[in-house]
Amino acid sequence: MRLIVQKYGGTSVGDTERIQNVAQRLIETQREDCQVVAIISAMAGVTDNLIKLAHAVSPHPTERELDILLATGEHAATALTAMAINARGGKAISLTGAEAGILTDRTHAKARIANISPRQIHELLADDYIVIVAGFQGQNAEGETTTLGRGGSDLTAIALAGALNADACQIFTDVDGVFTCDPRVVTEAKKLDEIAYDELLEMAGAGSKIMQSRAVEFAKKFGVQFEVRSSFKADTGTIAKEETTNMEDIVIRGVSIDRNQAKVTVDDVRDEPGVAGRIFSTIAAANIVVDMIVQSVSEHGTTDLSFTIHESDLDSARKLLEPVVKDVQAAGLITKKGVAKLSVVGIGMRSHSGVAARLFDCLGKAGINIQLISTSEIKIAVVIDGAEVERAAQLTHEEFGLATLIPAVGSMQPLG
Repeated sequence: MRLIVQKYGGTSVGDTERIQNVAQRLIETQREDCQVVAIISAMAGVTDNLIKLAHAVSPHPTERELDILLATGEHAATALTAMAINARGGKAISLTGAEAGILTDRTHAKARIANISPRQIHELLADDYIVIVAGFQGQNAEGETTTLGRGGSDLTAIALAGALNADACQIFTDVDGVFTCDPRVVTEAKKLDEIAYDELLEMAGAGSKIMQSRAVEFAKKFGVQFEVRSSFKADTGTIAKEETTNMEDIVIRGVSIDRNQAKVTVDDVRDEPGVAGRIFSTIAAANIVVDMIVQSVSEHGTTDLSFTIHESDLDSARKLLEPVVKDVQAAGLITKKGVAKLSVVGIGMRSHSGVAARLFDCLGKAGINIQLISTSEIKIAVVIDGAEVERAAQLTHEEFGLATLIPAVGSMQPLG
C-alpha cells in the first residue's frame, strides 16, 4: 500500500466549502489503496488576524506566547478537516505538530526541526485512519509549542514525507504548479513539468512565493521529491526533484520578480579590513535581512558598498547606519526606495554562455537601466526601477523563449 503525504495551504481550506472539498479528495485518495497523511495550514487570513489581535493587546508580544496563539489557527483547520471526513463516512483524526512527533530547537517564531518520531502516525495509519497533522508547528525539548515561520506547513509536509519514507509528497495550493513567471505578470507564462531543487530554491529566494525556501532546502538535503499542484483541479502539477543531465538543455527555467525593495549605498567608505563587517553586523543585530551586496572597485583607497533590503526596513536601517557611516568616515549614506529585483534562473547556465549578455542587451534596448547586478552559478539578478519591473519581466520572458521552453542548446553565445 502506497503512503501519500498531501499538504493543503490556507486558500485550499479557506472556507467550509473548500474544507469539504479537501475532505472528499483525501477520502478518494485513501480509496485508491493508499495510506494518507494530510498537513493542513490555517484557513486563509486567520494567521494575519491572530497577529493583529496579538498587537492589539501588546505592542511587542513575546514570541513564546505568539507561537501558542498562532498554532491555534492550524489546530482549528485540522479539526474541521477531520470532522468533515468523518461526516462523509471516512475515518480521520487530527494531530498537533507535537502529537505528530515533530521536535524542534528552542527558537520561537522560526524554529528548526531537530527530529521527527512518527510512531503515533504509523499506528494510526495501521488502523486505517486518515491522519490530519497541523502544519507550521512542533514542540521543543521543554514541551513548549514552537512555529516554523511563514510557509512552515511546506516544511512540515516535506519533513514528514521524509521521516515516513512516503511514496509521494504533494503540495496542494491555489496555483497549478510552478510557472516560468508569475502568470499575473506574464500572461504567456507556462507551467513547468519539472524543476530542479536548486532552481526552485533560487526562484524562491528571488521573490517567487510558491514554496518556503527552507522546505525546498530540506527536500534537497534528504532527497524528498514532491509535486506542487492545484487543490481545485485534477491536473498534474510541477515535480521538484534532483537535477538530471537533460535538465541543462533548458537554459533559463524561469523569471522571478521581487517588488518593494530598497537600495542602500555607503558612499566612499575606506577599503580596509573590518569596515564591511561593522556595517553588516549593525544591520544583522536588528534582524534586517540583506539580499544583494555589491562593492565597487577600490579607487584611491575607497569604495562604494551597495546592498538591498526590504523597503519596510529602510527607515530602521537608515537610523542604524547613519552613526556608523560617520564612525567609519564614509562620505555619506545614499538610500532609494521603489526599486525591484528581476532574476533569471536555470541550471542550464552552467553549460551555456552568454546569458548575462543577452539579458543586459534585452533590458538596454528597452531603455531599462540596471542599478545593481548579482550572479550565482545558476542565477543572474538585477535591480531596476520598480515601475519598470513588470515590463522587464515580460521582455525577458519573451527574449529567452520561455512561453515555448524549447531547449536552446548551442544558441547561447556571447553577444557583441
